[in-house]
Amino acid sequence: MRNFLLRVIVSAIAIAVTAAVLPGIRVANNDIFTFLLLGLIFGIVNALIKPIVTLLSCPLVILTLGLFLFVINGVMLMITAALSGGRLFVDGLGWAIVGGIIMGLVNMVLEVLLGMNEPQRPPQAVR
Repeated sequence: MRNFLLRVIVSAIAIAVTAAVLPGIRVANNDIFTFLLLGLIFGIVNALIKPIVTLLSCPLVILTLGLFLFVINGVMLMITAALSGGRLFVDGLGWAIVGGIIMGLVNMVLEVLLGMNEPQRPPQAVR
C-alpha cells in the first residue's frame, strides 16, 4: 500500500512538472487534490490498460525498435485526460507524446531519489 501511494504521489508530481513545462498540457485547478486525483487515474490507466495495449502492439514496438512505446505513453496520457472529467487537457497526440517523455523522465528521477526501484529484502531474523 505504501508503494502504491508513493507511485501516485510521484505521478502527481510528474503531471505537475509536465503541465508547468509544456503549453499543450494544462490542468484545470492547480491544487494538490487535483494533482493527486490525476496521479491516481494515471496509475490505474498504466496498471490496467497499458499492458494490454503494449501486448497488442508488440509487432509495432519490435518494428520501431521500441520507439512506439513513446506513442503508447502518449495515448495513456490522453486516456487519463479523457477520464479526468475536465481536470486535464491535452491539445493533441504530439503534445501527449512529449508529455509522456517528460513524465517518464520525472518519474525515473523521483523513483531513484526515493529508492523505489531497489529490490525489497526480507526482514532479518533477530538472534
